[in-house]
Amino acid sequence: MNLEGCSILLTGASGGLGSAIAEALAAKGAHLALAGRRRDALDTLARRLRTLPSQIHIVEGDITDSTQRHDMVETARQQLGGIDILINNAGAMEFTLYAEQEPATIERLLQTNLLGPMLLTRTVLPHLLAQGSGRVVNIGSTFGSIGFACFTSYSASKFGLRGFSEALRRELEGSGVGVTYVAPRAARTAINNGAVMAMAREVKMNMDPPQVVAQAVVRALQQDRDEAYVGFPESVFARLNALLPRLVDRALRGQNAVMRRYAQS
Repeated sequence: MNLEGCSILLTGASGGLGSAIAEALAAKGAHLALAGRRRDALDTLARRLRTLPSQIHIVEGDITDSTQRHDMVETARQQLGGIDILINNAGAMEFTLYAEQEPATIERLLQTNLLGPMLLTRTVLPHLLAQGSGRVVNIGSTFGSIGFACFTSYSASKFGLRGFSEALRRELEGSGVGVTYVAPRAARTAINNGAVMAMAREVKMNMDPPQVVAQAVVRALQQDRDEAYVGFPESVFARLNALLPRLVDRALRGQNAVMRRYAQS
């Protein structure tokens, strides 16, 4: 896919990963509708990106709200003259013991990471099908292939997003609309609090700058890929876990003990 001139609705654009994805796409000449809840951060990002060969628009809204989802899509379509690509990047995470996690937080994680993207896709999809072309990109995680201790709700939401991507891709075969699932390993963004960063240092967790993930998203779009797993050896372990999960259980046992200690602190 040639990204120059493509009309893209990007959610979670005001976050660290979202802003990196936006910059990488704008550098390729894509036209962007930057969606998010923080207007000030979106304004700052838009001012920076308008120096690049791209049209930049702002769509303020919350993907977990049905009315706002509809308004976001309609506003983006008007601003861009249509939508060619939807990138579901908005996400939330909490590092804690599941037995101590607030039920409201569990609901928020699932709403933001799974139900919001599913329902936003449902809103955009008829337009893509009517034009007979387009692509939905879901930003997942290695945690969507390997369930990690103390990230139980987050892992569950990303497992669901991976399954949604796979099923929808099969359903849309032959329609001209593709589905891409991108699974980064941990990224150095503000979504990771101090406890996560301290734990990551102790277990020597690999973490990528957001620009690395953004370039992976761009390559996946340019190559019309169905899936892209970012980072070695995490990409191998994601596949190994599907085949030999008990082997991965043993490999993670020591790390799990460290994670539980930091999650309790």
